[in-house]
Formats: sequence, C-alpha cells, structure tokens
Amino acid sequence: MRKTFAPLHALLFTALLAAPLAHLSAQAAAAPDPLFQTIQSWDAKLFDAYNHCDLEKFGSLLADDLEFYHDKSGLSSGRQALVEGVKNNICGKVTRELVPGTLEVYPIANYGAVEIGVHRFHHPGHENTESVGEAKFIQLWQNKDGVWKITRVISFDHQALTK
Repeated sequence: MRKTFAPLHALLFTALLAAPLAHLSAQAAAAPDPLFQTIQSWDAKLFDAYNHCDLEKFGSLLADDLEFYHDKSGLSSGRQALVEGVKNNICGKVTRELVPGTLEVYPIANYGAVEIGVHRFHHPGHENTESVGEAKFIQLWQNKDGVWKITRVISFDHQALTK
C-alpha cells in the first residue's frame, strides 16, 4: 500500500514546491509596463480631446509634420490639416472608443513608440441611422525631450459593424 501512495506524495510535494514560484511568475507577468501605460495615457488624452472637440488640446498632441494615412481618403499632411478635418467632419458627429484588449505598444529605439490597436466610431444621437464603424490603426509617437507627439498615423480596414 505504501508504494501506491508514493507517486501521489511526490506529485503533492512537487506542487507545494512549485506554488511559490508560480506566484512569483504571476506577479512578474502582472507588473504594468511603463511604456504601455504612458502610450495608453496619451491615447486617452488624444481621443478625449477628439471626442469633446477640444481642438487646441488635440492639435497639441500632433507633430507639425504629421502624416495621416487613411484607407478611404488617402494622405493628409500636417497638423493643421488634421485639426481642420476633425473640426469639419468629426466634431459633434463622431466619437471614438478604443476596443478593449486590442492595444499594443512597442518601443522604437531613440525615437519613441509605436501604438497598434482597433477602434470604434459612434455617431451620437444617430445610432438608429448610422452604423458603428471599426478600424485598425497604427500611431507612431515621438518622445522629444519628454514631450510625446504623434508623427505618423495609419488608419485602415474601416468597416461597418453589423447590428
């Protein structure tokens, strides 16, 4: 009978030894990445300004020589062109939300970071007549002397979500 329980004892002993290591591994995996948190925060500031038509704040987060590539409308060059586009086409008509769980952030050495994700566009007050849109995006953030600004945007794969 003693031989029957030996493998079970070995398994339990191994599990008890491994448990503290698994806890340490889980703590390390849960540690927030500072770059991810930084870019997530800047993304939230950018689109809070976008959603509330705070064009001064929105523009302050864009580089002067911004390039914005959109799969439907092509290239828009310069901060002012994008700010004007938001003023004329977005303010009071569209809001943006980041799709939870889609945000990715990667460092770019000696420059800043690249942000990748999926976002949805809503039409407040027109939910019954306008469909929710969704698109993928890539944003290149430059960190110059501690100031983060977007220098390049690619917004693509725009499509209407089915209800």
